[in-house]
Amino acid sequence: MISNKIKKILVPLDGSKNSLRGLDEAIYFARQCQATIVGIHVINVPASMVLNKKKLESGSKKTAEMLMESAKTKAARHGVQFSYKIIKGADPGYDILRYSSNHKADLIVIGARGLGAIKEAFLGSVSNYVLHKSKIPVLIVK
Repeated sequence: MISNKIKKILVPLDGSKNSLRGLDEAIYFARQCQATIVGIHVINVPASMVLNKKKLESGSKKTAEMLMESAKTKAARHGVQFSYKIIKGADPGYDILRYSSNHKADLIVIGARGLGAIKEAFLGSVSNYVLHKSKIPVLIVK
């Protein structure tokens, strides 16, 4: 039975409607499986961005913390344990998969599209990368 296998659910959150719907689905699954949720936010800092890098990271981190604390509150209201990690990286898809592997996630629940520049794509580049490269199950939420 799949519910016995899912104990840790990784949910990448960027504040987009799809990522928040992903959180809702993860909360539902976590309740069914008695699993915990780990939210992850990747502050995308391209290596080429040198000017105002500290200022950018500081503002992004505060925004990410507010997002994650809100997600933690929402999960707690549904009786689900939620922890989170905010990391810096130049490739969010790669960083999400590396984190899921290093922290032994059992399932990744990710929004179909995030806050990327091309919002009209059928499947966002990050979710597409995660779907095709992940070694664990991935649930894509629209």
